Amino acid sequence: MKKTATLFLAGVMALLLASCAGTLKPLDSKQVTVDPQPLVLRGGQVPATITVRFPAKWFNKNATVRITPVLKYATGEKWGTAYTFQGESVRGNAQTVAFKTPSTHVLNSDFPWDPAMRNSELVLMFNATIKGKTVNLPDLKIGEGVIATESLADARFVTPAIAPDKFQRIIKENYDANIHFLIQQANLRSGELNSADVREWKNIVESAHITPNQKVDVEVQAYASPDGGLELNEKLAERREQNTSDYLRRELKRMDVDAPVAAHYTAQDWEGFKALVEQSNLQDKDLVLRVLAMYPDPEVREREIKNISSVFSQLADEILPQLRRSRLVANIQIIGKSDKEISDLAATRPAQLSIDEILYAATLTDDRGAQEKIYSTTTSLFPRDYRAFNNLGVLAYQNENYGLAAQYFDKAQAVASAAGVTAEEVQMNQGLLKLQSGDLSQGKTLIGQVSNVPEVNEALGLIYMQEGRYAEAARELYNTPTNNGILAQILNQDYNRAMQLLEQVVRPDAQTHYLRALIGARTAQTDLVSEGLTAAVQADPSLALRLKDDRDFAKYRTMPFFSTLVR
Repeated sequence: MKKTATLFLAGVMALLLASCAGTLKPLDSKQVTVDPQPLVLRGGQVPATITVRFPAKWFNKNATVRITPVLKYATGEKWGTAYTFQGESVRGNAQTVAFKTPSTHVLNSDFPWDPAMRNSELVLMFNATIKGKTVNLPDLKIGEGVIATESLADARFVTPAIAPDKFQRIIKENYDANIHFLIQQANLRSGELNSADVREWKNIVESAHITPNQKVDVEVQAYASPDGGLELNEKLAERREQNTSDYLRRELKRMDVDAPVAAHYTAQDWEGFKALVEQSNLQDKDLVLRVLAMYPDPEVREREIKNISSVFSQLADEILPQLRRSRLVANIQIIGKSDKEISDLAATRPAQLSIDEILYAATLTDDRGAQEKIYSTTTSLFPRDYRAFNNLGVLAYQNENYGLAAQYFDKAQAVASAAGVTAEEVQMNQGLLKLQSGDLSQGKTLIGQVSNVPEVNEALGLIYMQEGRYAEAARELYNTPTNNGILAQILNQDYNRAMQLLEQVVRPDAQTHYLRALIGARTAQTDLVSEGLTAAVQADPSLALRLKDDRDFAKYRTMPFFSTLVR
């Protein structure tokens, strides 16, 4: 009897042990941690680092457990990377977990961003078997919500590239002519004074003087060649300047030209000498240039050059005579139309304006309707110039009419291509449209090929934010007082600079006020949060819905001002 009872108890204990060994208890949330918590959007992904701690004697030796992180939200769910673990007695390729000792395992997952994820739950789903039999383990909630500050970056806040005009109100032109002298002489020769170059120069001066929108002044620059002593050349160059200036004043008086004359002289024209040698076909010109570089002292230079017997005679015949001269310079300013004249003509007789004048007219008004009219007129008058088409696209982009903007940018690109012109402004704007549509890859390709457009830094800053490269975005937008510029500093945790840029915004909108509140939340300034959110919701009431799910403001949800805003 005793023996039978003992055997019976042993059997019961064995069954109990077998029963215990055949189960897997649900994991406790305390055995799982998530970093970051809550999750944070970065580079278009929501990364999660999940640490799972299996307690001792939890992992059945014959069990196989696949754990899948899943981010669930109102409109769907995204599955992360699945990790499979196996017990000590299982033959397989999964990671083996010891039975008797506790163990820690890290699960990494990236969830593609969806705006609905702001209000979400992160759970672990289990698929477990023991000796091929399914073991039901409940889902384990391990986190909730996503901070999506990065998602505030928007191509709407990038300044599209205007194709600029080349209008200059004052155009400066210089005309010159040379009067040459014989060696060691300063007298003016009639042959030089009556040369074709000098006659043409005087005609240009006279014409500029009588033309109403031109102004002219003249200069005399007299020189001596570097051969001969410095003292001799000093006096020689001075006499050449005096003789030329006297002659020129007489001629200007005769032509009834009232223009100031500025006079200068250079004793030894080493710069002119060097320039002529560089342009020449002298046999040993490299040797001469080397002497000029080695010896700054004029006397040493002259001596060393004369010692180069193979070249000095050629210098004396071809180079030095050209340096014995007085240079006549006419500085002419051509004064264009005034802003009022250009604006009036753009409105009444645009055909009387040049392409650059009419494009400039569009910059004289902030009225987009007036700008659109000017650019449309320009496309009719100058259909082979891409700039007005591009700028019409910019206006459409700023009005958030992206379909029309695309049509204008495509037309601008076609016109530029037909003219063989590189239109970087158009390429950047087309890249912005790609970013606006969510095509970061193509937008980056187009914008990355742009180098000479001032607005490209704003576009690059947006790309860097959307790629999660916050330090680079902050550097690119450090001096850009726009919503994107402010946001880049916030993401880079430079809240002082973010506030400085915010105060520079000329026309703050709802997002600008929202960013002010965000700075307040990141720096624990409740007044700033209240002021910013109140102004933001007043400017755009739809932001009240976003507030409910924005975890940046989670700790303010119980405050009266917050409750009033989201009511």
